[in-house]
Amino acid sequence: MPLTIAIVGRPNVGKSTLFNRLAGKRLALVDDQPGLTRDRREADAELGATAVRLIDTAGLEHGHAGLTARMREQTVAAIKQADLIVFLIDARAGIVAADEIFAELVRASGKPVIVAANKCEGRAAEPGVYEAFSLGLGEPLPISAEHDLGIGDLSDAIQQAARDRSEGAAIERRHAEEEEAVVHPLRIAVVGRPNVGKSTLVNTILGEERMITGPEAGITRDAIAVDLERQGRALRLFDTAGLRRKMRMEGTAEELSVGDTLRAIRFAEVVVLLLDAERTFEKQDLQIADLIVEEGRALVIAVNKWDLVRAPQARLAELRETCERLLPQIKGVAFVPVSALTGKGIDKLMGAVLAADELWNKRLPTHALNQWLREAVEAHSPPAVSGRRIKLRYITESNARPPTFVLFCSRPKALPDSYVRYLVNSLRETFGLPGVPIRLHLRKGENPYAKER
Repeated sequence: MPLTIAIVGRPNVGKSTLFNRLAGKRLALVDDQPGLTRDRREADAELGATAVRLIDTAGLEHGHAGLTARMREQTVAAIKQADLIVFLIDARAGIVAADEIFAELVRASGKPVIVAANKCEGRAAEPGVYEAFSLGLGEPLPISAEHDLGIGDLSDAIQQAARDRSEGAAIERRHAEEEEAVVHPLRIAVVGRPNVGKSTLVNTILGEERMITGPEAGITRDAIAVDLERQGRALRLFDTAGLRRKMRMEGTAEELSVGDTLRAIRFAEVVVLLLDAERTFEKQDLQIADLIVEEGRALVIAVNKWDLVRAPQARLAELRETCERLLPQIKGVAFVPVSALTGKGIDKLMGAVLAADELWNKRLPTHALNQWLREAVEAHSPPAVSGRRIKLRYITESNARPPTFVLFCSRPKALPDSYVRYLVNSLRETFGLPGVPIRLHLRKGENPYAKER
């Protein structure tokens, strides 16, 4: 069965020209006059080894009556019929309000989308290609339907979509079967200096004396995993050996224990850093926190032995201020006082763990990120370096776990670290990412027309 492709976009972006180019023959009327196409036109073609059915559509315009409304209905029907949507924009004109409205319609359809930036035969179209990222529909392909530029890349993308479609149903079934067969527990590692109460905390969470505890430091040597369920969520809790400074390690056994703890941190999704309320934020605590952030794990800080603290409210405010000052890279991290001995604060701790995992997995839409970027630059533009302004073009989230962003700019190496920190802090505040490690990678936007020239 052929892959059905709807070519959609606002009037006069070149939909019929692209339709003719992909079909390999002149089937649709083409002219500079906008709105020439009114009815859906279909044609069968082959792109490589892929059989496709192309649908040329009318440009979607405002209006809910008469001919405009009937043209709109035809376009919406084509979107529903399609397996794949080629969303065409005019790169020379850039993104206009009609494109953004159309992008919402395409996104709401749930169909796979290829964004094609047409009329890219000259340098004037380059800014429009970068603007297309703000639509949040993926990376745009620069093409020129009239001059046959980039059509090979578009054909390859369509053929890849056809392969994805043929494999998609089987993959979905397999994933559904795997999800039913295997419940993946949330992996949580409890780490900290020796003798801060890690094993006691794990026992209290479990409700049983599962781990050996005592006043002696260093009782736990292996990272012990225990499964449990909390608030309907399957969890796997790792009790780990205490981490001391390297110069204070004694013997091979402790070195092996430390290696096991480090592996538990790398394997975990959320790490609970346990502090001693009577000796908080010592140098080793800060080094452990920095290690967790470097590994990109979600972090929750728990302060144990809170039942021994006098004036708890004043002490808590003091510790929060100290945490913000000493660990600015995880501003807003969850900070929970607990007593592993009495069980006080355990429910709040587990709630903070689940909330941290949710933030760690958070995905942000590209169009919202680029709207934020425009506002952030307007509020505080990047400084000029050597008399030249640095242009921040667009941003997208390349990955989660932790949230990782790629920012394309004109001179990434010249952007000061202070401005990068400003962007990270603004991201954290705008999108509600307290305490989550944020990765922001800078890249230079390549000229998409260099190969053609």
